[in-house]
Amino acid sequence: MARKQYFVVPNGTNWQVKHDSRVLSQHAIKSTAVDAGVKVAKANAPSQLKIMRQDGTIEDERTYGGDPFPPRG
Repeated sequence: MARKQYFVVPNGTNWQVKHDSRVLSQHAIKSTAVDAGVKVAKANAPSQLKIMRQDGTIEDERTYGGDPFPPRG
């Protein structure tokens, strides 16, 4: 099973939580967008949340749930 990817992205002066180019929620404050992104990513594990900066670069990446493709030891 592939890991679902969620994003916290800037949208003007607001922040959005997105999945597959769909806006799941919109927030005035980045921290509330991150909280909402963490909640949805944890609820849909295995997943990954990518948190972007205002300039569009990646600030943080968080993964939830077991790794669907663990490396061989």
